[in-house]
Amino acid sequence: MENEKWDFQEIYDTFLPKINRYLTRLVGEGDAEDLTQEVFIKVNKALGRFRGESKISTWLYRIATNVALDKFRSPSQKMMVENCSWDSDLEDNGTKIMELNTWTAEKVPQVEHQVFRKEMNDCIHGFIDSLPTDFRVVLLLSEFEGFKNSEIASILNVSLGIVKIRLHRAREILKGKFEQNCDSYWIEENEFLPELKNN
Repeated sequence: MENEKWDFQEIYDTFLPKINRYLTRLVGEGDAEDLTQEVFIKVNKALGRFRGESKISTWLYRIATNVALDKFRSPSQKMMVENCSWDSDLEDNGTKIMELNTWTAEKVPQVEHQVFRKEMNDCIHGFIDSLPTDFRVVLLLSEFEGFKNSEIASILNVSLGIVKIRLHRAREILKGKFEQNCDSYWIEENEFLPELKNN
């Protein structure tokens, strides 16, 4: 993307919600807003030097990731993530889950299914938070932000091989945590990371 096609306000309006969501998942709700503003201050200062050698999204997420990692490296920062908001991605944005009634073929809300998904959401939330930072970052970029492995390598400035190794290891850790801590049907019914069932 050529730099001339972007101005700061356009970038800010387009990417602010995405960057804030990513940082909320990565560092927690308490720090995400301040870090998001820090990201866009850096973007505004550096935009004139952006040469369009990568996608604008890749460049922005590189800045956001570096800001988050700097926060983690801060001596005063405990690497704990609290109050992350995963519900919008894992619970149908607040809409009621509907299933067909066996007898009438009418759609009816399934309270049990909602409870099940809430429990799974909490379980997933805790497991992902417990991943080492390097693994958590690649998992979030891949599974929640939708980046390809090559794009993640560019964001993190590491080789494609390292991204694949970290992503594979993150999924293996999550699979192990599911198998140790959750009923087997959680694995079978899991809509998150379908690779967990196949590895």
